Amino acid sequence: MALKSATSLEEGRGVRVCRRITRHYARTFYFASACLPRATRTHAYAIYGFCRWADNGVDDAKDRLEAAEKLALAREALDLAYSSRNAPPGLLAFRRTVRDRGIPRELFEALLDGMEMDLDITRYASFAELDRYCYRVAGVVGLMMTHVFGYRSECCLPNALALGTAMQLTNILRDVAEDLRMGRIYLPLDELARFGVTEAQLVDGRVDANFCDLMRFQIDRARRYYTEAEAGIPFLEGDSSRLTVRVMGRLYGGILGAIERQDLDVFQRRARVSTARKLAKLAECQWETSGDAWRRYWG
Repeated sequence: MALKSATSLEEGRGVRVCRRITRHYARTFYFASACLPRATRTHAYAIYGFCRWADNGVDDAKDRLEAAEKLALAREALDLAYSSRNAPPGLLAFRRTVRDRGIPRELFEALLDGMEMDLDITRYASFAELDRYCYRVAGVVGLMMTHVFGYRSECCLPNALALGTAMQLTNILRDVAEDLRMGRIYLPLDELARFGVTEAQLVDGRVDANFCDLMRFQIDRARRYYTEAEAGIPFLEGDSSRLTVRVMGRLYGGILGAIERQDLDVFQRRARVSTARKLAKLAECQWETSGDAWRRYWG
């Protein structure tokens, strides 16, 4: 009994660590997660805590060798989480989540594979290549969270993938300047060429008609993925889960609108969604989700 109590205390510490990580690094998700029941919210924090811890280890490394070492450490941590061996508090909370929600290990392995791509790949020749990267670093996270939320039909899994891809594409558009400083260009090279935008122009931060056309094309694509994602929301378990996913999509999708409001210039400042807009989106999503419930019972 004493051992069990000690383990529970360590798990509780791990949950608090994961919550702090989520609150610090994922403000949009943390805002949306307030809609969830406590148990579901705790599992969501555990997933995000592990993913962010692994990602930070790679991103904060001084060089490629240290990044590879950090990635190897993350793979060892994954081994430990899917075992019954003693583990530190954060991994105990993560272990509880993957067991309780039945999250397949291969999803996390794919995520780490995506992080490994960033060690060597700094350019993507086509959207097909970028799409594989988006699947690994974001699409699988959509699948993980779908296991956390619960679902009534597997038909919603492609929609979960679509939401992950939409959010990653949004990150790419928002962070063009930041990625350039790290020597990375995620915009597909064949699409840069099609719109007459050069790498030198991106480095210079020059916004002209060609660049604006390229950005509109990319924004339209991301929005199609958001639309596809919404089609899976009715198949999630519980109004709180449906509301949270709807809020996440609308808030993150709102970054695209913020980019448009700053005339597609992603070089001078980082596009953000204001608190007032977030609250308005939340109210809009609450109204739609309550309408979904009304239609299920009375439609």
